[in-house]
Amino acid sequence: MSVRLPAALAALVLLAGCTSTAPTKTPAPSVPATPVATAPAPSTPADDNLNAVAWSQTAIEHDLIYLQTYRDAESRLLAALADKQWDALPKDDRLTPIKDLKPAVVLDIDETVLDNSPYQARLIKSGGEYNEADWAAWCNEQRARALPGVVEFTQFAAKHGIAVIYISNRAKDLDQSTLANLRKEGLPVSGPEAFLGLGTFVEDCEQVGTEKGCRRQLISHKYRVLMQFGDQIGDFVTVLANNAAGRQKAMAPYMDWIGTRWFVLPNPTYGAWEPALFNNDYTAPRDERRRQKVQSLRFD
Repeated sequence: MSVRLPAALAALVLLAGCTSTAPTKTPAPSVPATPVATAPAPSTPADDNLNAVAWSQTAIEHDLIYLQTYRDAESRLLAALADKQWDALPKDDRLTPIKDLKPAVVLDIDETVLDNSPYQARLIKSGGEYNEADWAAWCNEQRARALPGVVEFTQFAAKHGIAVIYISNRAKDLDQSTLANLRKEGLPVSGPEAFLGLGTFVEDCEQVGTEKGCRRQLISHKYRVLMQFGDQIGDFVTVLANNAAGRQKAMAPYMDWIGTRWFVLPNPTYGAWEPALFNNDYTAPRDERRRQKVQSLRFD
């Protein structure tokens, strides 16, 4: 790489070449050094959840998916009610014959009925991660909004004598705050089984982690379930192994039920799908979990 000399220095060099006298030894003029590139200032650290939460809060496509799901379910509900053989519980959870049982629909709460994206937005702003104390504080604020279409659907169901039951992994001690939030948003709440939270006791059934099978079995004694709604497959069926193969295996017998008995809603912000990408190991450092998630991506 050539260096362009300053004009004054070039003149000195030319003059020295023209004189006949021996040059005196003088200090060489300094040449401005090529500037050293400085490292750019660190950018804001990437947050894996930013786009997901922004989409959930601002994209009209998000709202339209919920609307079309609940409207489609409503259009099918009365036919399901009239079909006395119709049931939406998986075979492992159906403990009582459906004959003469009262009809019900079963819904998850978070990201199925209520929108908790403000809580996720707070985590993005703070740089933190989910923790039970902050989550409970958010639930106790009772500020989650109903998602599009769900109020109309659940009110339609209640109007036709169909019980609306919420099976949620919110802790049981959040029941009063949760029920108050549901009522505030216009969602029907009635009966002792209206909210079955995490920690609900079910006789002769041992709950594994946050699986909802025991609670589905509980309502199977009293209700013929017409439809189920959720944002994770664990809202519909027990998942024995939370990895790609295990999740597919859990759903395989019920694929024909999607869109008729089971209605799955989108949740890119959190869910069992995420830890399945890093071997369900939340003790791994955040950077390592992110590395494994990147590794799971397809590039062709």
